[in-house]
Amino acid sequence: MNARPAVTLAALLAIAGCIHASRAMRPALSPNARALRFAKLVDGDGRVTQDATIIVDGDRIVSVGSGDGAVPSGVAVVDLHRYTAIPGMIDVHTHMTYWWDHAPGTKPFGPGGTRRTPSEVATVAMANARLTLETGVTTVRDLGASGYADILMRDRINRGEAVGPRMFVAGYGLSKSVPRPNAAPPASALPASGSPAWLRGRITALADIPLAVKTQADSGADVIKMYGSTGTGADTSTTQTFSYEEMKAAVDAAHALGKRIAIHSYGANGGRDAVRAGTNTLEHAVDLDDATLAQMARQGTFYVPTIDHNRYYADYRADYGYTDEQARGLDAYRARNLETARRAIKAGVKLAMGSDAVHMMFGQNTRELGFLVQAGMTPLDALRAATVNGAEVLGLADRIGRVAPGYFADIVAVDGDPATDINAVVSGVRWVMKGGAVVVDKRPAP
Repeated sequence: MNARPAVTLAALLAIAGCIHASRAMRPALSPNARALRFAKLVDGDGRVTQDATIIVDGDRIVSVGSGDGAVPSGVAVVDLHRYTAIPGMIDVHTHMTYWWDHAPGTKPFGPGGTRRTPSEVATVAMANARLTLETGVTTVRDLGASGYADILMRDRINRGEAVGPRMFVAGYGLSKSVPRPNAAPPASALPASGSPAWLRGRITALADIPLAVKTQADSGADVIKMYGSTGTGADTSTTQTFSYEEMKAAVDAAHALGKRIAIHSYGANGGRDAVRAGTNTLEHAVDLDDATLAQMARQGTFYVPTIDHNRYYADYRADYGYTDEQARGLDAYRARNLETARRAIKAGVKLAMGSDAVHMMFGQNTRELGFLVQAGMTPLDALRAATVNGAEVLGLADRIGRVAPGYFADIVAVDGDPATDINAVVSGVRWVMKGGAVVVDKRPAP
């Protein structure tokens, strides 16, 4: 007979110590912890977990596993087995404060609309915030508002006084006073008066730019926005408004204050100069040359094409008072935008999802993903643009954009398979959690 090896007291103590250490490493869960059970999880980096179990406690994700065995004893289970989980999405280009009351005789842009204080705008525009959540977007970068109404919205949401996506805002965008055909500024908020124009982002000289950037930062802006060309609404002109030197001054001033900057340019020349100047993101630009695309890929400059927003303006031309000819111009620009995105993808440029949502476009934020797939992305690539890439744009890659331990519990349940069909993301959102709180529940009654 073979003698069994003796188990020493030291070995028993070591085993007991390992068990104790293992238990100690498990995070202590509160009584409110929940286990979310999904058919599968498709994460922002393309990782797929079948029979996914996500443990949420407070506003954070504690663990991600698979099957019943990943549910800690005593933790309540939320049955979402008929759905696929994806991370809460990030729309990196919105204008949340652009709200229209449809008053008779008025248009979304233009004179005659209701004049509201910034506080009033921040209140009525919460309707846009709620519609954005319904698309599965739990975080936005909002790029330009009057009267700092965007800062008021952000702060009210952060304090829990209103329900909306996590907002990172720009305050006033930096602009030059140049004629913009077929467009007028929104009558959304009463402007400040009796103060230098650069306080409101209006630039008349190079020396104004650092002051204007600092004013936005001091007022609470998270990001700086610069309008580097004409182009908005039915105006698809591409005239560059800021020189390379002016763009560089804005970039340098923003970076010196620890802020990122987004530069709007409808055209290739302004886009080229924005990239040369070191912008963190380039918004809208079409017809970018190969050298500029190569530089963007090399620098890590994000391209935010916002292809869908011109589809929106064409579809809603009656509300805006646009002619059929203007709608054809919007369609033609969109085709150039799509082709530029296609070339950017082939060149290895990073893209992020931006809707450029205004007015009635809220609730349609993720339609941009369909155009990204048309431009050559796989559905998984498009999902990455709306999650991981968006988080990187904001400098929050360690907190949002993935379903992973330690990240905010921003989780969306969709009908269908987003790994193979982007429409599951665009049209299939049924349930949304933001920071551990369920903010949208459109599941059918049991």
